[in-house]
Amino acid sequence: MSTVELKGGQVNVTPDGLFIVFEGGEGAGKSTQVRLLSDSLVAEGREVVVTREPGGTPTAEAIRALVLDPANFGLDPRAEALLFAAARAEHAAALIRPALERGAIVVCDRYIDSSVAYQGLGRDLGVEKIRDLSAWATEDLLPDLTIVLDIDPVVGLARAGQVSDAPDRMESEALAFHRMVRQAFLSAAEASADRYLVIDALGDPQ
Repeated sequence: MSTVELKGGQVNVTPDGLFIVFEGGEGAGKSTQVRLLSDSLVAEGREVVVTREPGGTPTAEAIRALVLDPANFGLDPRAEALLFAAARAEHAAALIRPALERGAIVVCDRYIDSSVAYQGLGRDLGVEKIRDLSAWATEDLLPDLTIVLDIDPVVGLARAGQVSDAPDRMESEALAFHRMVRQAFLSAAEASADRYLVIDALGDPQ
């Protein structure tokens, strides 16, 4: 068994396929941590598939462009949730499952918990409704480990603003929305502590 050091903890990696997801609010450093973990695993000789949500396949990336485009700011919340679910269904079927079946390690930037946080709680569509929709879309495919990068939304949004001059639809939401999103991630981690690792993301992402 190999051991990969992560900021704030360790992840034990077995020789079989493994599905690891990074979750967290805007500016938490997910992309950086995905890269650091994948680089460590590749250095150990493992096959690593790095992906993201929404996205990961051409179809899912096209949906990503649609749902994050600021021009679609008034998109109906139900339509938004269904578009995310459609992207996730394609992503799970076309990329994630095949990679896991051949023994690869899949490292993903966002997954079901983001929909639960942003649409279920943030959009007030209902946590259980979004969980059920995502379970159906993925045929109950859950991560082996979800790493939540926890950050105060005020700090996270400031970081995100330093990276991009043009905030996307989610980054443009009110602070109260982002506070609800943060709480949703923490609640999910508390409810399934055996499958989650919460890391304080206030420090240097590197």
